[in-house]
Parts: sequence; structure tokens; C-alpha cells
Amino acid sequence: MSQLNKLPGGLWPVMLTPFTPTNHVDTAGLEKLTRLYIDAGSSGLFANCLSSEMYQLTREERLEVCRTVVKAGAGAVPVIATGTFSRDVSDNIEFIHRLHDTGVDAVVLITSMLAEPDENEEVLMHRLEQILNGTGTIPLGVYECPVPYKRLLSPALMGWMAATGRFLYHKDTSCNSGTLDRKIRAVAGSNLGFFNADTATALDSLDSGADGLSPISANFYPELYSYLLREYRSGGRTDALNRLHAFLTMMDRTTHNFYPYAAKVFLQRRGLPIQTVTRIPAETPGNADQIRLHSLMDSFHALADQYSIPSVL
Repeated sequence: MSQLNKLPGGLWPVMLTPFTPTNHVDTAGLEKLTRLYIDAGSSGLFANCLSSEMYQLTREERLEVCRTVVKAGAGAVPVIATGTFSRDVSDNIEFIHRLHDTGVDAVVLITSMLAEPDENEEVLMHRLEQILNGTGTIPLGVYECPVPYKRLLSPALMGWMAATGRFLYHKDTSCNSGTLDRKIRAVAGSNLGFFNADTATALDSLDSGADGLSPISANFYPELYSYLLREYRSGGRTDALNRLHAFLTMMDRTTHNFYPYAAKVFLQRRGLPIQTVTRIPAETPGNADQIRLHSLMDSFHALADQYSIPSVL
């Protein structure tokens, strides 16, 4: 099968979805957020993902989000989006076509939506083949999303997907350097872009040949991740880069608390005109959690000053 063009490596943020005070999709806020990611140095955008509260969106809202991001991006970077929300293969195929018609560059398949926890990888491969056969030449991606459950892919299945020529993006959630290395080697030389979701193993995965990163902390300070990736590409894994990575790894422990609500609070405090409304139920952070979030902001500003990165939006 002929190979599709490889997606650019680098930072691929997993996008948030801003909502209005009346809990509708805030398309104006989403346009501003899209430009923020691009201005921060992102190489591509993953819309309609778990960070986007995709399971809390209606089918039409998912399409609206993708159309908005594609239009706001105006071709500056490629856009991908999730297209599997059912156990029914034909339903997924129909929505993949509709989603691709919004202008996204690839449609992402959720591994845990295509097979039950007790079904083996042969079943998953069969479902992937059905989707390949039913979607023509639409470029695809795959995401080891932790919801409804985390289903990791084997290096062998990764190699098979790469060989089809149809898969261009993989968001990996293995969070283990050895596993990442084996999976990256399985797709080496192909057009299947490998993007690590985990900050702690970010540099290890880049050493192994990963194409880039897709961490949730990039919804707080994408500029720092873009800087990390640029510096790695230009000079490799230096002592200075290890120190920055150490800070990002420690900061990453805070960004996972009250997410995605905390990310919206953080961006709002940075100056992005969006609401902090989420459809995922969120408790009000307590005093200690508020202190941690303020400390996260202080840490970001300190690093931004050190690396001459604008920190106010």
C-alpha cells in the first residue's frame, strides 16, 4: 500500500474545549485557544480528544469543535481528531467519514473502544482491518486512551499498523521507557508518527526515536514543551535540557489534579479569555491545592524568564 505523507514531529497538544457560562461550546474561545497552541510552537493539534471532554460532547458538537479548529488554524498546522465512540464498527466508519469531511488531516481510533478488555489482540486487529476497508484512503491515527479503559498496543501490532501505510499518528500512554523503546523500534522507518503522552519518559522516548510529545501539561504551558523539543533537535540531550526536563516532570504531578478544570483556570490566569466551565464534574480545589496551582504558575514564570519565553497571553 502506498504511504501517506508523514505528519510533522514536535509538540501535538491534546486540546481543551472551552465552554460558555451556559455550558455550550465556546467557538470564539476555541479559536483563541487554537491560535495560542500554534503561536506557542505546536507542530500539530489533536482536537476532540479526552482532554477536549470528548465523551461529554454530542456527536454534532464533536464535528463543530473540529470544524472550528480547522478553520481557526487556517492550514498553519495539521489537525487530527477522534472518530470512534461506539463498539459498532459500521457506526464508527460512518462517523470517521463525517469527521474527515470537517477538514481534519487524520482521524484517530481509540484502542479501548474497538475491543473489550477480555478480547485479544487478534480481535482488535480484525476490527482495525474492518475500519481500514471501510474508510477508503482516509489517514488514521490511534490513541491508547485510558477511558473507557487503557488498552496498550504490542510492538507487533504497532509494526502491522505501520506496514498498512494508513496510520500516521500514535499517542502512546505506556509510561515505561523500555516499552516505549520496543514500540518505537517496531515502527522505525515508517510514516507512523510516534508521540509520547508522558512527561517523565519524554527524553527517553526522544532518545529512542519518538517523533514528539502529546502531554496534557502542554495545556498549561505549551511553550516550555516546544522549547524542550527544539533544543533536543538542535543539541540532543544536554545537562541543561535534563534540568529543564526535571522541572517539567515535577510540575507534571500538579497538572493532573482537577484536570481539565485546572488547565482552564491556569490559562485564564495567563490571560486567555475563556471560562473555567467543564462538563467533567470537578470538585472545588482546597486551600493546599490552590497553593499548588499558584506555585505551578510561579514555576512556569520562572522558567519562562530563564528561557526568554513570553508568559502572558
